[in-house]
Amino acid sequence: MKKLRSRAAALGVSVEEAHRRLLRSVLVGNGPAPQADFIEYLRAIPQGKAVEFPRPKDLPRPVSF
Repeated sequence: MKKLRSRAAALGVSVEEAHRRLLRSVLVGNGPAPQADFIEYLRAIPQGKAVEFPRPKDLPRPVSF
């Protein structure tokens, strides 16, 4: 809260307005589109041998409909 108050004072706005601006900048963002970041993340996955993930031993479970 102290940082938010000092940020609001530096911007010359109320704490509530500083909070709204902070939330807006986080939610809307000013950087690249999240999709571009996700695509870059997928491209960074190493190619090669497939990775196997352990499965719980209690599968498959009986299912009733």
